[in-house]
Amino acid sequence: MDRTRETIEKLGFPGKDCHELPTSTKTFPDGAQYRIEIPSVEGVNSLHAVLGASSKYQVPIHRISQGSGIMLYTDQELTDMVKLARKEKLEASLFVGPRGGWDITAMPWSSAGKIAGQRVEGMDQLVYAIEDIKRGCEAGLRSILVADEGILWLVNEFKKLGELPNDLIVKVSVQMGQSNPVSIRLMEQIGAGTFNVPTDLTLSRLAAIRQAVDLPLDIYVEVPDDIGGFIRHFDIPEIIRVAAPVYIKFGLRNAPNIYPSGTHLEDTSIALSKERVRRARVGFEMIQRYAPHLKMSEKGAKGLAVPVEGQLSSTLR
Repeated sequence: MDRTRETIEKLGFPGKDCHELPTSTKTFPDGAQYRIEIPSVEGVNSLHAVLGASSKYQVPIHRISQGSGIMLYTDQELTDMVKLARKEKLEASLFVGPRGGWDITAMPWSSAGKIAGQRVEGMDQLVYAIEDIKRGCEAGLRSILVADEGILWLVNEFKKLGELPNDLIVKVSVQMGQSNPVSIRLMEQIGAGTFNVPTDLTLSRLAAIRQAVDLPLDIYVEVPDDIGGFIRHFDIPEIIRVAAPVYIKFGLRNAPNIYPSGTHLEDTSIALSKERVRRARVGFEMIQRYAPHLKMSEKGAKGLAVPVEGQLSSTLR
């Protein structure tokens, strides 16, 4: 076993989980160690709710993400979402629409096949995914959310060819599932801009991942029930210390999964968005109480994929 560990170390990885919990020396481009993300912001009215709650609770928000998909927005809704995020200097990361769970396959609904629900199935669906991304970028979006290695690689190649904007950030979903330094470095090599690690990783495992990769890690500190339900608020200062740069991400326990969302679920989405920001205030206070020296990014900081001005060329008039 010692020889195996030594060989792995020669390849540039830790030979074991980092139980000594070394302090990360890596940061965001602005020198900060952490940013705050609010997930599952399903539409412009939910984004308004997040902004209102951010002001009420005096908690900074750097990025919002969404899970229903770009494809389920009308042109006007997509335009409004992007414009509001740009005005507020927020990164808005929207999920790429087509995926297995949106398709006619039965596997994502089986007990052993649920992880497949976020994978992109077949070549046609890959084409649809690229078209969805192109539409988002045309509207001004500069951050997308994926849970499939194939679309991650393909987006990176399209960027090299000039078919997608070079400044497009690809955020990898928690549902991709890679949980060790080697597999996450592979995702970094094929184009991941940030990586949402699984929700149940210990501090020593997070520290080992940080030793192997440079990209920011997105880490749930309150986790939706269907991906664990953990509440790790007291861990936040140590998570930042060992894993920086990190997006501290506030999901919500005891909350329904509303994907794909729409106007029929809007009141629920707004209520959940407000409570996620209140939970973020709880976490922010933990940082101020126990580790006020940790550095947070300013609003609109360098490296945030804030939307740019865009214009959709819709065929409808």
